[in-house]
Amino acid sequence: MNNKGKGLLALLGVAAGAFAFWKYKTMSPEEKQRLKDKANETGRKIKEKAGEVEETISEKYEQLTNSARKEANDLKRKANDLTN
Repeated sequence: MNNKGKGLLALLGVAAGAFAFWKYKTMSPEEKQRLKDKANETGRKIKEKAGEVEETISEKYEQLTNSARKEANDLKRKANDLTN
């Protein structure tokens, strides 16, 4: 992207931020509370999903580790059988 395009994109970003700030400042206290509640709920859901993903990854890692150990032990056993 050329500099002109980047500048335009930056300008649009600043304008969007200014609009969002103005919109928040003109909200009623009830609307602000609803927005905060929605943000908190979204954050809670993200944390919950991240915990689920972490748990799934840990389980998969443990399964792979156990599988690799079993395979290594099987190979050692086969190597010992061949040398004896």
